Amino acid sequence: MGIIRSFILTAAAAAALCGCGLQSVSYSMNGASIDYTKVKTFSVDYFTNKTPFAPNLASDFTEDLKEYLRSRTNLTELTDNNGDVRFEGQITSITQRPMEIQADEVAASNRLTVTIRVKYTNTTDGTYDFDTSFSQYEDYGIDEDYTSVEQELLDNISQKIIEDVYNKAFVNW
Repeated sequence: MGIIRSFILTAAAAAALCGCGLQSVSYSMNGASIDYTKVKTFSVDYFTNKTPFAPNLASDFTEDLKEYLRSRTNLTELTDNNGDVRFEGQITSITQRPMEIQADEVAASNRLTVTIRVKYTNTTDGTYDFDTSFSQYEDYGIDEDYTSVEQELLDNISQKIIEDVYNKAFVNW
């Protein structure tokens, strides 16, 4: 009898919430809230690299951002930069600098930092539009050959920046 009562109460609560119009906003386990009745598509314009470093980073970042959005939203991708939500921007800075200088004036590690400017436009509700630079870094040891760890460092930094962009666009904390 208790199971039936719990089921009826749950069904009644769900029906009440649907009657209030709350069904139009989707909440996911990753904290995003997207109004799928208004926002149905996304587009990611090609991110250009304004630095002389890491020539593949622009295409890698663009594709990784698209994949991240495809895997974490129910939005349909448009390829003509005409989505309900739009992402565009450029890689503005890639720097390396020594870290943790020791007594003998030798660095214990190096830091690779990437800065990417992202313009986000929501054509259905411009409340959370932004044009912001996101910066992340990865440290690596002085004993590591940069060319052998570069791609892994760039991949890790890109993922951190993509998570920051996603959170700013959809989580709105």
